[in-house]
Amino acid sequence: MNKIKTILVDDEPRGLTSLQKLLQLNCPEVDVVFCCSSAEEAKEKIGLLQPQLIFLDIAMPGKTGFDLLRELPEINFEIIFVTAHNNYMVQAFHFSAVDYLLKPVDDDLLVEAVKRAGKRIEEKKDGHQVETLLHNMGHKAGSQKMKLCIPSIKGFQVVEIHEIIYCEASSNYTNFHFTNRAVICASKPIHDYEELLEDCNFIRTHKSFLVNLEHVKEYLRGEGGTLVLSNNQEVEVSRRKKDMLMTKMKAYYKF
Repeated sequence: MNKIKTILVDDEPRGLTSLQKLLQLNCPEVDVVFCCSSAEEAKEKIGLLQPQLIFLDIAMPGKTGFDLLRELPEINFEIIFVTAHNNYMVQAFHFSAVDYLLKPVDDDLLVEAVKRAGKRIEEKKDGHQVETLLHNMGHKAGSQKMKLCIPSIKGFQVVEIHEIIYCEASSNYTNFHFTNRAVICASKPIHDYEELLEDCNFIRTHKSFLVNLEHVKEYLRGEGGTLVLSNNQEVEVSRRKKDMLMTKMKAYYKF
């Protein structure tokens, strides 16, 4: 059985202890690698430990669970909210949460939520393996156009990489924008595609955008600047990404 690397986040020590015991008794596939008592501590441990799943309280002193998620550069893990309040449910699912469990946590609901999280994690792994295979095949093909496999809830689609104008982050999903104006929603975070497409002249210009340099039409100066793409879409460049963008642009366009 594959273990799911997990972090628990709750400001109440009793809440952390209770949830950890429930997981030990009912969900042996869950490997709790750390328990955090604040959003700030969780932010640090998420970056350090790279969990696959987080059980997250919402109403905490200082920063809330929602604040934590908004501050992360990406959400490349599954989320199960665990809270005493039922009035955050709609907002919670804006983050593509697996589930929203009310305290005290019901054993059966917990087991079902963990099963769904495990399924999502496995689907991402499978999708990544297929993507990598097709990506490598594209490299070996030489003269053939490189292709990418994009996993979705229904299955996957195979697309030609040169037809992708840019990718846009949507919580832990990614929207692909194409030359034919089509948009495909992939069930993986943008961070995964940044790694997969780094050798295909794609560059991360902002935490929300991954751009195909082939489709850059214009650069507008500013604090970080703005790219105008081949479909006339304007994409923001963050200050800390600007220098890397300029370096890649110069190498790609030889100026």
